[in-house]
Amino acid sequence: MTTGSNKSLVPVILSGGSGTRLWPLSRRCFPKQFVSLFSDSELSLLQKTLKRIQSFDNISEPIIICNEEHRFVVAEQCKEINIKPKEIILEPCGRNTAPAILSGALRVFQENIDGNLLILSSDHIIVNIEQFKLAVKKSEKYSNDGKIVLFGVLPSNPETGYGYIEINKKPNLDDLEAKKIIKFIEKPNLKDAKQFLKSENFLWNSGIFMMKASTVINQMKKYVPNIYESVYESYENKKKDLDFIRLEIDNYKKCENLSIDVAIMEKTNLGIVLPLDKGWSDLGNWFSLWQNSQKDKDNNFVKGRVFSEKNKNCYFRSENRFLVALGLKDLVVIETDDVVYVGDINKSQDLKNIVNKLKINKEPESELHSLIFRPWGTYKSMLQGERWQVKIIKVKPGASLSLQMHHHRSEHWIVVKGTADVELDGKNILLSENQSIYIPLGSKHRLSNPGKMTLELIEVQSGAYLNEDDIVRYNDFYGREH
Repeated sequence: MTTGSNKSLVPVILSGGSGTRLWPLSRRCFPKQFVSLFSDSELSLLQKTLKRIQSFDNISEPIIICNEEHRFVVAEQCKEINIKPKEIILEPCGRNTAPAILSGALRVFQENIDGNLLILSSDHIIVNIEQFKLAVKKSEKYSNDGKIVLFGVLPSNPETGYGYIEINKKPNLDDLEAKKIIKFIEKPNLKDAKQFLKSENFLWNSGIFMMKASTVINQMKKYVPNIYESVYESYENKKKDLDFIRLEIDNYKKCENLSIDVAIMEKTNLGIVLPLDKGWSDLGNWFSLWQNSQKDKDNNFVKGRVFSEKNKNCYFRSENRFLVALGLKDLVVIETDDVVYVGDINKSQDLKNIVNKLKINKEPESELHSLIFRPWGTYKSMLQGERWQVKIIKVKPGASLSLQMHHHRSEHWIVVKGTADVELDGKNILLSENQSIYIPLGSKHRLSNPGKMTLELIEVQSGAYLNEDDIVRYNDFYGREH
């Protein structure tokens, strides 16, 4: 990606969503933007978004806005594809797209550069990248004139899951001339969606924008001054934390939970629309993902260890176990190591309500994966009893866990791959494969990987309380306090 602070096009990538409609693959702790969803690539949706814009003219490093919980995942996924962001801004709490976009604009303005912001979601797919590239280039002249450019997608079907934009004239991909916004329409019923498709004066609202940093700042001041003041104060009191910018929480919490559409676009007279070709999707549910995936001769998507016989119009995905399906139609079957989901593919919009009920019932699987990502690697819970738990821990080369202590549990570590450097009560012990060590309750300890290959070990915990909040950190390379 082109570097340099004088680049006029600044991508601002919003990566704060929870993605519950693709549960159980996507969950709060590891939502869909970080997951590899397609069989033709191992890249996540965030990585695809970053790669998609690499070849754009005069483009700077991206600003990525995410929540604190996902900060190390974002940083790691950027590192995997050799992209160094201009900034990773951490939202202290979710407040929708208007405050997030404003924080990105303030970051750009900080450099005394009134750049064109290309606002992107981290979890979209765009098939016709060349047409998108042309539309972005065309939009810069409108943005330079103080307009707010919204990209509208030519509908391919009467979709009820998207918002629509009514425009004054049928769009033409060949001339890419801006169209006037008549009004915004929330997700319609099927009857209205069919009428919108027939009229050709309606576009899907992609949520992709182009606007100058000064334009969004001034429009926020004008239409939502309370949000502007809160975000401005939060940004002014930000803190640098390793490679991240932490927005101050007290002021940010005062923000209304408003989308950029409600905050500005439905009020301003600066909004215009440029058309995007068919082949865009926000992958909002399993049906949408199935529609946009490569399928076999029976219209099934299959990924993982799956044997499919006499099935039609299904989405099958196995993360671990062998999945065998016979004589099914219009179903989604997802297997992860802790959940199996089976549902009608045509009722995928209802899954969010199911997940909300699971949260009310305090089912941990509603939000948490058994595989947990940390800045130093991962851990995965394998077995658990009333007073014991078994985990698999993987530590990246050169990485270290915090120096810590537990009040309620002891631990036993067995190295199965690589080399472990264990600091225990001030002494360092080097362990190789098949060697083990006991960590008594109350002992200060740290696990490090001094080698050049991933360290894998089995951890057996025992004690009266085994939750992750039983950690007292004395020193942490990643700035974590808990």
